[in-house]
Amino acid sequence: MNDFDKIYRSCYEDVFRFLRGLSGNETLAEELTQETFYRAMKSIDSYQGGSELRVWLCSIAKHLYYDHRKQQKRNVSADEMENLADDGQHFSDMLADRSQALQIHKLLHDLREPYKEIFTLRVFGELSFREIGEVFGKSEHWACVTFHRARAMLQKQVKEEQL
Repeated sequence: MNDFDKIYRSCYEDVFRFLRGLSGNETLAEELTQETFYRAMKSIDSYQGGSELRVWLCSIAKHLYYDHRKQQKRNVSADEMENLADDGQHFSDMLADRSQALQIHKLLHDLREPYKEIFTLRVFGELSFREIGEVFGKSEHWACVTFHRARAMLQKQVKEEQL
């Protein structure tokens, strides 16, 4: 068994779960996971070891997912929004119907960077604050603070639109 086989076996599940969390689609997550490892294998020499290998792979996966979204020009479905969680707490009470789910998705879509990406990585990608900090080249504390600010922005916008 070569080194890349070991990487594949040890990281496949993490990358797959990350993509399934982002996409809410098991089939798409499986396809993008395969593409992630293909691209990683082609560019393994560019991996400099500055972050965990799993974080590097998830970064490749994230870019593939965003590229896919751009190509498909689709919106996140209400089913995907029902998976939206905040540190274990579900927004399911806010997603009572399709129109409300669409409203929340629009708010998330309009959230400025880096808040949108950090919120997505934490909620859909299930990355830790430490891992998010590594992706951005920042501290764990910065990732945590930025995530909580993003969540507060979304909650405020939801409340304002409900008035």
